[in-house]
Parts: sequence; C-alpha cells; structure tokens
Amino acid sequence: MSDQKIRNMEEFAALSGLSRPTVSKYFHDPASVRATTRARIEEALERYDFRPNIYAMNQNRSLTKNVGIVVPYLADPFFAEIARILELRCIEAGFSPILYSSHGEQKLEKEILEGLTALKPAGVFLAPLGRLSDRGVVERFCRDVPTVLFDSNIEGMGEAFVGSDNFSFVQQTVEYLCRTGAPPCFFEMRTPANPNANKRRKAYLQIMEAAGLEPHVVSVEGEGWGFEEIGRRGAHEVIASGRLPTDTVLCSNDRLAIGFLSACYERGLRVGRGEGCALRVASHDDHPFSRFTCPSLTTAAHEYEAVAGKCMNTLFSLIETGGRFATREETLIPARLILRTSA
Repeated sequence: MSDQKIRNMEEFAALSGLSRPTVSKYFHDPASVRATTRARIEEALERYDFRPNIYAMNQNRSLTKNVGIVVPYLADPFFAEIARILELRCIEAGFSPILYSSHGEQKLEKEILEGLTALKPAGVFLAPLGRLSDRGVVERFCRDVPTVLFDSNIEGMGEAFVGSDNFSFVQQTVEYLCRTGAPPCFFEMRTPANPNANKRRKAYLQIMEAAGLEPHVVSVEGEGWGFEEIGRRGAHEVIASGRLPTDTVLCSNDRLAIGFLSACYERGLRVGRGEGCALRVASHDDHPFSRFTCPSLTTAAHEYEAVAGKCMNTLFSLIETGGRFATREETLIPARLILRTSA
C-alpha cells in the first residue's frame, strides 16, 4: 500500500492512469466500465487506500443523471464548440447532457433555469448572459442546483467559474502588433452583448498606457448577437469617415473581425503585412472559421479543450462533495497567440 495521501478523485484518476470521467463512471456504477478497466481501478484503490466521499455520492443518488449545458447563443461558434466538447465528456462519464440556448434573451434564460431546477439535474454548466441576466434568478438557481459557471463570470454565483483569461488575450495581441508595426486601435461594439468585451477593452487601455502608448478605442453602434454584420457596417462607417487613427486594427472578437474583413474586401482594401496592404487586422477567440477567412485571421485563441476539461473535472468534484465547495473556485486559462496572414 502506498503512503501517498489522495485528496480527491481527480488525483486518484491521474495516479491510476485513467481519465477522470472513466473513474467517476465506475464509482456511480462499477458494471458500467469494462472488466479490465474495473480491475485497474480496484487495484489502484487497494494500492492507494483511496475511499471517495460515499456519503456525498449517495446523497446525489436522488438526483437524475442529467447534466444541463446552458449557453447564451448557440449559433456563436465559440459556444457551439464548448458545448460539443462538454456533451461528449458528459456522455463518456455516463451522464445525459441536455443543451439549451437562451438566444440572448433574459426571459428565455429565466425559463430555462426554472425548468432545469424542476428536473433536479446532477449539475449544470451555465454560461449566463451577463449584464442582461436577472441576477436574482441566477442566484436562486445556483443555490438550488450544483452549478459551474463558464465564459461569463457573475461574481459570487455558482460554486465555481471556469473561463479564459481576457487580459492574456489582449496582452499577446497588443504586444505582437506593437512589435511588428504601428500600435493598434481597439475596434468594438458600443453596447457589447458579452461582458468579456468590457474586460478586453479595459485590458487594452491598461496595456497601452503601461507601454507609454496612446490608446484609441473605436466604438460602433449595434446591439444583439449579429456581430459579423455589426462589424461590417461599423467598418464601412469608420473607414469612410476617417475615424481609424492607425493602419492596425485589433477587434474585440473574431466575429466582429470577420465583418471588418468583409467591409475591407468590399472597399477594395487589402489586409495583411505584404506590399500593397492598407491595414493589419487581428482579433481574439480563434473562431472555428477564422483560419478560413481571406486573409486568414491573426488571433488569440481559447484553449477549448482545456476550458471544457476543467469545467468537467470541477463539476465532478462538486457532485462528489454533495453539491457545495467550502469556497468558490475560479480558474482562468491563458490564451494562445496564432499568427496568420491578416497581421
């Protein structure tokens, strides 16, 4: 028997050389995993003398095997990709995922959360609308249902939050653009639908000022989730009116940048670093289509697998502890700069 102290199932899974979902699946129903896998787990249990919190797990037997996944706008490829990975991880662990989109509407988000509460799910992954959410509704839901927030953090709600580090997104793009050409202006919606946009603007201002550079925020009109069209119309307006203070544009997100590139094409403006290029354009998110734009889009990428994986491990731990952590956990995952033709 090993003297090593195992604190939780995540550590046990790592030491036994199996995936976290597989181990969780075994503890919920040993017969649900292959005989060879079951033997490996049971041998590791003896070796490490690990005993999970059976009381907490039994408490959760009264819950269904359903896991809710709630996103603000499923047509946004970022949310579609995260939801796809979460669905597959839930199925692998023996849970039944149920996917909802609130379509950017507070009323629909409220109805979804009320319906989920009645279902008594084992847990929920919630990407709230943010500033449009009814905070009272979200707070009640998180009190009644084991909840991991992702993407949009509402302070103090849910047992945990997992998201991307917006400062690292902007830091990498700004530093690269300044190193290779003119400092960028920041192109954004005046009334952003997603609260991460505000964090990115603040990061841009902070980074530019720390470098002794004058920041320029270029805001365009538009509300809702039709970011590509808002970016296209806004780019036409700022280019025609001479509002661009530099030939380097850093967009708040890739969907706005795709609209910006479209407007440049329509105006006959070449984007990139080569001879004859009028503008450089970069952005944030690594939208699944950003490598197929013309030109392909330089961007700071979400680590989709890392975000989804941390969400899953956090929810499993939450279920094991009876639906509550001693203190709220927050995890921010840094971005990864991807250099393409647009900058």
